[in-house]
Amino acid sequence: MKTKPLLTLEDARRMAAAAEAEALAHQWAVSFAIVDDGGHLLWLQRLDGAAPISAQIAPAKAQTAALGRRESKVYEDMINAGRQSFLSAPLQGMLEGGVPVMVDGQCLGAVGVSGVKSTEDAQIGRAAIAALGA
Repeated sequence: MKTKPLLTLEDARRMAAAAEAEALAHQWAVSFAIVDDGGHLLWLQRLDGAAPISAQIAPAKAQTAALGRRESKVYEDMINAGRQSFLSAPLQGMLEGGVPVMVDGQCLGAVGVSGVKSTEDAQIGRAAIAALGA
């Protein structure tokens, strides 16, 4: 039997604190979600001033990154490059801002962020993952 690391509630708390700090440092009103490797929600936080819809988009981006084992931007880029048939894939968050948590080649989950420019969403997600020190 194989074993693998997994995200704990304490990991999610650390990641959420780092995401919040990164967003607040830039005065970005966002929502962010942290999911496990199956795309199941561990944490959802909507900062003051964030659009209500961002609380639905952030988990979708996180799920896409976790299930795809890659940044959600990959899917957005494929669609923008003309592969429109990919819109029929069973994923909803195919926009930049979903970042997988990868440790030793294994996906432990992902962070999804919504509320500012997509590159800034991804920046917040990467800051959250960096808090793990993995």
